[in-house]
Amino acid sequence: MPGPVPAVTIIRCLLQVAPTQSGVPQAAEPQLLDLDSTVFVMLGLFLLLALILTQWLWKPYLRVREERVRRVEGARAEAERLEADSAGHLARIEAQLAEARKVGHAERAQVRAQALAREQQVVAEAQAAAHKMLAEARTKLDATLAAERARLADSAAALGREIAEKALGRRLAS
Repeated sequence: MPGPVPAVTIIRCLLQVAPTQSGVPQAAEPQLLDLDSTVFVMLGLFLLLALILTQWLWKPYLRVREERVRRVEGARAEAERLEADSAGHLARIEAQLAEARKVGHAERAQVRAQALAREQQVVAEAQAAAHKMLAEARTKLDATLAAERARLADSAAALGREIAEKALGRRLAS
């Protein structure tokens, strides 16, 4: 396949053919496009079809598309507004929850302190009662012990006397 023909060669060929023909150059082969009055009829039909399609197809399509874009943007703006509102509600709820936790912790600490104070009071009362009972028991024990010692001393004296009488074999003088 031969390479492309340089532009200079094409121009030389056209200049050589032009002076030999009279007026308009004519091709030996039939033309694909015959320029005559039908071009204007086709151009008119094209413009008429373009006008009709613009009015009945293109403009309604653009209106529908613009309406859809407007609705989508409106829905998007509404969604953003709702999201901002929900974020505000969530922040308020979280603040209320934090406040409730804080109050709950304070109440729990207060109840715990009251319970601890009550526990200390009950323990102190129990210790006081135990000390009282212990003191009473010691007093009673000391009294019983003194009474038993006295009885034991009497008994020891009587037993000693009896043993001495048996050992001596006689009665002792009182």
